[in-house]
Amino acid sequence: MHRARQRAETRTREWRHRLAHEAARLMAESGIRDYHQARLKAAQRLGIHDEAALPRNHEIEAALREHQRLFQADDQASALRTRREAALRALQFFAPFQPRLVGPVLEGTADRNSPVQLQLFADDADAVTRYLDQHGIPAEARTRRIRMDRARTEVVPGWMFSVEDVAFELTVLSPLALRQAPLSAVDERPMRRASLAQLEQLLAGDGNAG
Repeated sequence: MHRARQRAETRTREWRHRLAHEAARLMAESGIRDYHQARLKAAQRLGIHDEAALPRNHEIEAALREHQRLFQADDQASALRTRREAALRALQFFAPFQPRLVGPVLEGTADRNSPVQLQLFADDADAVTRYLDQHGIPAEARTRRIRMDRARTEVVPGWMFSVEDVAFELTVLSPLALRQAPLSAVDERPMRRASLAQLEQLLAGDGNAG
């Protein structure tokens, strides 16, 4: 019984490893951005249907970093730098809303399919709409579910638009959220965020650092 359980646990670990790397490959090569979608597609491709073998988001992210380092280093580094520089200009542009950079562009896993994700802070979300209109930026309205903490999820407004082949995703939060970051979908910890000054420091140092 003990040996059989050990074999089963070893098999599950091997499956989790294979699934994490297949999901990472799909994200890197097929432009899939959603961890859940990549995980399910990887399981379907490999014919693994054991729920215990499904990797967590942080395992897929680690595999994605490894895949990019081994197979896409030059292209990924160029795409990341381009998006960080675009994010810098966007943080300057949206200065009235105390913007913060979040997501793959900050974390260092962004590629040519990744949008620049910004959090803006305003008591009146329509102020962002008016700001975009005033500057002639056509944007698509959207909503997004954000885990504010372990007990609370909110549906918040946002917008999507593109400039010079770089996509941007804006999420508008209450100014109160400046004090406590929402939880990351990757590791369920408070999101890492960067202000304009912090991104300038990142770009001035190692532009590929995550």
